[in-house]
Amino acid sequence: MLTERFGIPQISTGDILRAAVKEGTPMGVKAKSFMDAGGLVPDQVVIGIVQERLQQQDCTKGFILDGFPRTTGQAEALKETLALLQKNLDRVVSLEVDTEALVARLTGRRTCKDCGRGFHVQFDAPKVEGVCDSCGGPLVQRDDDQEATIRHRLDVYAQQTSPLIAYYQNEGLLASVDGMLPMTAVQEALLTVLRAG
Repeated sequence: MLTERFGIPQISTGDILRAAVKEGTPMGVKAKSFMDAGGLVPDQVVIGIVQERLQQQDCTKGFILDGFPRTTGQAEALKETLALLQKNLDRVVSLEVDTEALVARLTGRRTCKDCGRGFHVQFDAPKVEGVCDSCGGPLVQRDDDQEATIRHRLDVYAQQTSPLIAYYQNEGLLASVDGMLPMTAVQEALLTVLRAG
């Protein structure tokens, strides 16, 4: 919704990393062991990917970073990168969601093995269970969407990522949005905090 409204790309580090893993690049192979275990990919790998991405043509009018930064070290590196590119952050949004709701949302994700289309067993179920509506390919659950892996990721988040809340509060950039609200209410809240930024 935000990319359509503002005409800017969403840059998901998870998507970029998964593409590198799928392509079997040296960085992708390196990142895979961390991703499969639910750990954070080392900063230098993620930062390099993001730096390259922000220099692409479609980012000239702006961008939405999704899943980055995840550590204060990454936040500092992002600040340096943006200064070099003569860009800055307008707003940082923290979507606040209950832990059990997060687990249910993430474990319910399914992806078509053939075309990559995403589904959710509760919120966007395929017409035929386990079969992609678009191409008929098999739907799979990613390794990093297994419950044990997700719970580990949430523990890692609490330890390593939650300090970003204080970091961006100190920078005067943080806005919180209740992610437990209905989707349309979350979208409106996002638009409100982004317009205020």
